Amino acid sequence: MNAPFPIADLRRQLQAARAAVHHDYHDPEHALPLLEQEARLVDDFLAQRWQELDMEAGAALVAVGGYGRGQLFPCSDIDLLLLLPEGAAQTTLDKVESFIGLLWDLGLEVGHSVRTLAECLEEAGRDITVQTTLLETRLLAGSELAYAELVEAVFKQLDPRSFFEAKLLEQQQRHDRYQGSVNKLEPNVKEAPGGLRDLHLVLWLARACHLGQDWNSLHKAGLLTGQEMRKLKRAEQMLCSFRIALHLSAGRREDRILFDFQNTLAKRFGYEDTEANRASEQLMAVYYLSARIVAQLQPLLIQAFRKQLYGDTQLEPRVLNERFVARGALLQIAHPEVYEQQPSAILETFLLLQQHPELTAIGASTLRAMWHARPHINAAFRRDPVNKALFMQIVRQPFGTTRVMRRMNQYGVLGRYIPAFGKIVGRMQHDLFHVYTVDEHILMVLRNLRRFATPAFNHEYPVCSQLIEAFERPEVLYLGALFHDIGKGRGGDHSQLGKVDAREFCEGHGLDEADTEMVAWLVEQHLTMSSVAQKQDVYDPDTVASFAQLVGDERHLIALYLLTVADIRGTSPKVWNAWKSKLLEDLFRATRRYLNGGAQNTSDALDERREEALRLMRLHGLRDDAHQPLWKTLDAVYFLRHDASEIAWHGRILWGRFDKDEVVVRARPSESEEGLQVLVYCPDQPELFARICAFFERAGYSIFDAKIYTTLKGYALDSFYVDIADGREAEYRDLIGYIEFELAQLLKQAGPLPAPLSGRLSRALKHFPLPPQLLIREDDKQKLHILSLVAGDRPGLLSRIARVLSAHGVEIHSAKIMTLGERAEDTFTISGPALADPKSMVRLEADLLETMRI
Repeated sequence: MNAPFPIADLRRQLQAARAAVHHDYHDPEHALPLLEQEARLVDDFLAQRWQELDMEAGAALVAVGGYGRGQLFPCSDIDLLLLLPEGAAQTTLDKVESFIGLLWDLGLEVGHSVRTLAECLEEAGRDITVQTTLLETRLLAGSELAYAELVEAVFKQLDPRSFFEAKLLEQQQRHDRYQGSVNKLEPNVKEAPGGLRDLHLVLWLARACHLGQDWNSLHKAGLLTGQEMRKLKRAEQMLCSFRIALHLSAGRREDRILFDFQNTLAKRFGYEDTEANRASEQLMAVYYLSARIVAQLQPLLIQAFRKQLYGDTQLEPRVLNERFVARGALLQIAHPEVYEQQPSAILETFLLLQQHPELTAIGASTLRAMWHARPHINAAFRRDPVNKALFMQIVRQPFGTTRVMRRMNQYGVLGRYIPAFGKIVGRMQHDLFHVYTVDEHILMVLRNLRRFATPAFNHEYPVCSQLIEAFERPEVLYLGALFHDIGKGRGGDHSQLGKVDAREFCEGHGLDEADTEMVAWLVEQHLTMSSVAQKQDVYDPDTVASFAQLVGDERHLIALYLLTVADIRGTSPKVWNAWKSKLLEDLFRATRRYLNGGAQNTSDALDERREEALRLMRLHGLRDDAHQPLWKTLDAVYFLRHDASEIAWHGRILWGRFDKDEVVVRARPSESEEGLQVLVYCPDQPELFARICAFFERAGYSIFDAKIYTTLKGYALDSFYVDIADGREAEYRDLIGYIEFELAQLLKQAGPLPAPLSGRLSRALKHFPLPPQLLIREDDKQKLHILSLVAGDRPGLLSRIARVLSAHGVEIHSAKIMTLGERAEDTFTISGPALADPKSMVRLEADLLETMRI
């Protein structure tokens, strides 16, 4: 095939024409026209090339898939079907090959198939994806007769019921990949729940049911009201606008609204930062609203299609009460005016779903009626004792609470009933460790608490399941979960703001004084137990006693422990790990013993710890006095910082070598069954902590706890807990051997410190930098100082901090390294002359801030 123009000229011509279509795109109102304009432009270009091909009469060039819809996103594939007659000549096949090659040479991203009509039908019969693409087709050039035969054959072969069930299963699997959540912080605008693919599904099913191919057709068929149609059109427009802007910003096919693009998209659409919200937060609020509209209205249409396919052969209604009936698995209102006449029935809907687990869905007409009745949920509605009682019944039900709370949020009921909750719906969290919006996180925490109470999940967290089973009136836990982050985004301490909201809600809903105080206290203190466990020494009796005084009694302790575990697990899959689980559980058990009369003074607690360590050492065959030479070099501080298991392990390793001038490095799997515990014992040397940190950082291991101790004889006895990324237990033997040999060799050489690592910033930190924070204060005993740091995590951060401290003559006694996603919150116990001199302190703080800046 000879083109009338050189390929380079054609390529430039096409690229310039496409670029002109979306030049300076910034108005969502132009989204759909832009997609259609770009599709028409490519249509004309392809048709011209096809005419130049001089193909035989029975062949056709057909647009399929998204391009077949008449829409083309800037960087999407151009999906084509080259439909050939049976027994096409070799010259025809050669021309087709040349045509496809030309399209690639012209820079078009083509997704193509070359098939006869019989092959199309055969592939469609085997693959639901092929069958779906053939539902959306347009003839671009070639034989109209061949194209008409294709369309007729495709619809003749299509079994609407099988297609319907297959596409619903496909959607469920797709939603499961996104945890069924609309409110991820970096959503996929095409594939995630509430995304464009959910809209496409509706239109595919409409075609399969012969109900038309656009929203106007569904409106005319009575499946959508005028208001619903307008909302869906607006949502589609906004979602398309996001996807167009993503393609243009990325310069490639990108459907995820990553942090990398959120600021860029916000600027493109004219959003600006305000005191209350960042521009990116305003942008994402628009996305979440659009996705929620799709998630709310799509079920109405799915049910309508089901009725269309299977007919109105519903089961006889089973009367539940004068307002509701059950038809099969559907809950329905008894007559269309139920919600208008008795607005309380809105909450009753969700209560009935809990009380009748055989009811798995709400009927389409009922959903629609609820949708339009939501304005009745106003101040008067919230003051009504009937509605207050209904809401508390929902919270107190033994089953289905998570499911109905999610539905209440999805349908806009929860945010109307609790206005403070409505303010955090779709609110972003740029704290570098939450992966959900605030409302989604809250519902994840509630879900986690409910899983503790569900027998089927007892194996996940047996301690939590056992505790919640015996916990009286667990609704205080669920209310604590609902309100714990409800104060976010208003400025000020969200725990204090949420406490006020929680107290007001509980008092208004008839909780007694004790339970009201419990809920308010849980909201106020929901971060405390995590902070104590991860920033203080949970094996120090003074830490336990102080925490016990805060919680006051066992019921408060259990409640706070359950909420804390559920909260951390509900932030991100990356934040929770076995080490944090162990720290929290150890703190919980020690505090529980204290509250139940096991309180001891420090001396008695240490004696008990030593006795337990000796017992463990004897189990390993050491004689009764084997510990004495080493223990004579250790003071009470050592025994305060280490538990009995660590003390026994150290004793076994160092027996007979505690006074040798050698470097001892030993490692073992940690008791938390996640990561390794590493012991380093050697004559103390300058910058030892920084040197060890640098080794672990270069090996790709993360330190999450360190206990730094110097014996009375001047030996360093340091313990590290390190996380092995993607490490498996079977590999630990090799890793242990590597650490023990390589780290010992490094410390024996005692050469200059290696240069700090410098790695690439994470996407989140790059676009939402975290200003470093630090605080140096005396500890409670006024003997040591506590250094608290908050900074964006990055490679080499810990060793850089260690270098600065060493340069200022500051000695590290212990380190708690807490990494929350991309956020580092580290706590060090330190001492040194610089901490007593105000000028030296200022220089130290300045150097630390400088090294933490990104």
